[in-house]
Amino acid sequence: MRLRLREFRPRSGPYTHRIVQPRHPLRHTSLRAPDPIGLLVGDHDGLSRLAGLFSFAACSRHTIVHVPLRDGVPPDEGVGEPVDLVLAHHGLGLRPSQWPDLRRRLRQGTPLTVRTDEARTGREAAARRERRDRAGCRDELRHATHARTFFLFGSRGVFAEAATGFAYAASRGPYQKGVGDGRMAYLGSFLPLVDPPGGGHPVEVMIGFKPYPPYAHFRPPGVPASRPRPPAGVP
Repeated sequence: MRLRLREFRPRSGPYTHRIVQPRHPLRHTSLRAPDPIGLLVGDHDGLSRLAGLFSFAACSRHTIVHVPLRDGVPPDEGVGEPVDLVLAHHGLGLRPSQWPDLRRRLRQGTPLTVRTDEARTGREAAARRERRDRAGCRDELRHATHARTFFLFGSRGVFAEAATGFAYAASRGPYQKGVGDGRMAYLGSFLPLVDPPGGGHPVEVMIGFKPYPPYAHFRPPGVPASRPRPPAGVP
């Protein structure tokens, strides 16, 4: 997939951070942070681009991926305040408390175009699925919510596996029952998130597909936008 991004290089003390955003907003995609259940809803374009952004994050250990989602079309589903999304590798050392200052510095970015490698992402996702079933596996997807932003901290394999989940949701969502009438279809969830201490309901972010209106114009991929006219003389 080709991703059109915008790259920023803000400084924070002695450090320079590399931050990328989608060049164009995911207008029909929204995210509500888990408390303990969250919800991410997107159309085909939004879920597809999220798959690409997670794939890019998987192979970019020194890059912070920022996906602004608060200013899109207000969603009908879910409860709670809409939040943005930030992806960062564990080893980058990003602290959520740093983010408001970094976000204020995202003023003039440089256009950037990258290509993701879906075959490589698939191999890394499969390898991670094999590892996670082993005893003592600590390859986890940590999370935090701060300053109207949902942070995900993971490894190459974790982000790659999440990318394949979004790709699946984007490909199967348009074929779910009722979506042509404007209903949302659930298509699984993020990978298991690390639960806070003390027990309680597991933390989870569900993924939903919903096309954007007008729904009368929606067609699943491969279905013609209009039916062909019958030959002359055919009732």
